[in-house]
Amino acid sequence: MEQNKVAREQQIAVFGESGSGKTVLLSSFYGLAVEQLLSGTEQFDVLAADNAQGRRLHQNYLGMKNSAVLPIQNRFAATAYAFSIKRKPGTASKARRKAPEELRLVWHDYPGEWFETEPSEPAEEERRIDTFRALLGSDVALVLVDGQRLLDNAGEEERYLKALLTNLSTQLLKLRDNLLEDGKPLVTFPRIWLMALSKADLLPDMDVIDFRDLLVEKAGAELNKLQDVIATFVEVPEALSVGDDFVLLSSAQFEPEKIEVTKRVGLDLILPIAAMLPFSRYVRWALAMRKGAKVAEHLLRVARPVADFIGNDRLVVLLARLPGPVGNAVALIGPFLMQTVLDLAGTKLLDMHAEAKAKHDFLNETLTGFQLELDRGDGEKVLLRSRV
Repeated sequence: MEQNKVAREQQIAVFGESGSGKTVLLSSFYGLAVEQLLSGTEQFDVLAADNAQGRRLHQNYLGMKNSAVLPIQNRFAATAYAFSIKRKPGTASKARRKAPEELRLVWHDYPGEWFETEPSEPAEEERRIDTFRALLGSDVALVLVDGQRLLDNAGEEERYLKALLTNLSTQLLKLRDNLLEDGKPLVTFPRIWLMALSKADLLPDMDVIDFRDLLVEKAGAELNKLQDVIATFVEVPEALSVGDDFVLLSSAQFEPEKIEVTKRVGLDLILPIAAMLPFSRYVRWALAMRKGAKVAEHLLRVARPVADFIGNDRLVVLLARLPGPVGNAVALIGPFLMQTVLDLAGTKLLDMHAEAKAKHDFLNETLTGFQLELDRGDGEKVLLRSRV
């Protein structure tokens, strides 16, 4: 579907070593959505853009739920999965802007084997480069830390964590020259890199603050190195957040001969993270910039759907004028954007959500609901967001 027919599209890139749980995570996310068990699905449907992909993910989920069978690992397979988030048929809408597909999530799965092995032939190396190019439109990247590997290295977690982060930094460096045209840093690139504990059910006593502390204590230098490496990819590296946000993820509760797919952790946060986490940070970064006009323009374009939140026609018009003198645009729209950031971070959010629901405004109700879900994740110590 054309980008201009989607009110908001967000892409998320997922990185993790082989066996870290990427396929199980995605299958559980989609299966729960199909069964209307994912938060928000009482209001909207999550539909796979590719029916065959959707059936495979649903089949994986049913195999876990009914037969305690884990999905077969799809080695060296680089796949993008697109999901439409649509209002349920028959529900009224009074939203000002109509779109056949109001929200869309594109999930990029980067094969874990590519962090662990060198290309066996030039064609495979080219596939790695093409795969990474495909995910450059993502604003958010998840780096999975395998809970099972932490257990296997209990007391010596640094052995695993240092290797994980070093491998990621090394592979990114190897890709860099092929991704940067004439060595010029990129405007569009994942700028928020979350650290995600996968298989969190294996560590039930660890909350997200404990997870953050473990990473910083055991592999703080390697996390800083990863940030330095990623900064070399982007124009205006000040607009970058690496290892400042943390989330716990568990696809299910795994027991001998039984997988409880409804006992999950963090899966309800995936859509809110992808759709809303960049918003306030991008606004702050853009408004603080004194140079980097193209980057400021990109950040403001990502934040553009905020106009729907506050119903301010002047803001809609100003954002529509981009591109142009970005400094002037920032000066004009800054107060409107910042007020909305404050509203979404404060008590007014509940009022905004209730008003959108009363007006049957699907887009606003969904996005404010996502923001409430992020706040809930913080409160339950499943999510830890940077305050910078």
